[in-house]
Amino acid sequence: MIIKGEVIRLTQDDDVNTDYIISGRYKFQIQDPKELAKYVFNDLEPDFIKRLAGRGIIAAGENFGCGSSREQAPLALKYAGIKAIIAKSFARIFYRNAFNLGIILIEADTEDIKDGDLIELDLDSGFLKNKSREFELKVNPLPEFMKEVVKLGSIVNYFNKYGGFKF
Repeated sequence: MIIKGEVIRLTQDDDVNTDYIISGRYKFQIQDPKELAKYVFNDLEPDFIKRLAGRGIIAAGENFGCGSSREQAPLALKYAGIKAIIAKSFARIFYRNAFNLGIILIEADTEDIKDGDLIELDLDSGFLKNKSREFELKVNPLPEFMKEVVKLGSIVNYFNKYGGFKF
């Protein structure tokens, strides 16, 4: 499984909490995930959605997704078109919620990944290739179960297909 895309680097690198991802004033008022996606990172970077413009990979620092454990944050990211997030570390509950919704999360050293870099993630062999800066990082390959959840788009789709866990 290979994911390719252009990176959007956040202006705040570390401790990006779920209230930065989607503000409480939106996550409790808007039920439609497509509408919610329009307000991703609105408090942190008001022009984020314009800057996103078709990019599908976020690069960040440590502790991405800290804060509340509500699913609206990864749900809004998914509907904004985010396929993968590369960060030094993730908050545990955000990590699980994001994968349950089919977003790929990769823990890696992101120091040399810049805004606009073209990235290729090989989720089978465990390599992150930065095509813009011509370097590659070894990352943990995803387990088959998690790759299947991502391929199907969510844990709900996985259960609908298999009727339970398939190991």
